[in-house]
Amino acid sequence: MSAAESLLELQLRAASIAFEREVRFHATRRWRFDFALPAHRLAVEVEGITFGVAGRHQRGAGVRADCEKYAEALCLGWRVLRVVPDQVKSGQALVWIERLLADAPAAAQAPQREP
Repeated sequence: MSAAESLLELQLRAASIAFEREVRFHATRRWRFDFALPAHRLAVEVEGITFGVAGRHQRGAGVRADCEKYAEALCLGWRVLRVVPDQVKSGQALVWIERLLADAPAAAQAPQREP
């Protein structure tokens, strides 16, 4: 677990927001969310971006794999909030999570469209 993930975990606990860690969301793939709030179908991914260094998530194959993961999550009804460590440290990630949770009841009551 990264330092940013540990910090976000502390922030969520302090805000009394229930969450699960390292949740598998796909039946056949081994993908996991860093944080999941299943009742709200909200996932939070803390990206390990290091600016100026080309890590896995910044290379073509890594970006493509991440796009596939997030597209599949969306197809399964998950909203995925992607944040970087600076956004966790500043508290901005927690603000976004709280806003998404506040909006969740309205989103859940929105009429569903027929396919």
